[in-house]
Amino acid sequence: MMTCQQLAEELKRIATTQVSDITRAVKEGQKSIALNEVRDMARRLELLADAFDPKPAAETVDGVQAA
Repeated sequence: MMTCQQLAEELKRIATTQVSDITRAVKEGQKSIALNEVRDMARRLELLADAFDPKPAAETVDGVQAA
């Protein structure tokens, strides 16, 4: 299990890397790359959230939590 410090460090690493990539793509006028970087950041954050607090497979359908 991750400690709060490890979680904070991983969040900072993801944010720093991804925001840098997004900023570079936007400055270069590469909208599709910037959008892909946003999607990648969302995916990474979702994986981190799942690793920190996994949900049983029965609770999710197509990546969306069942009501």
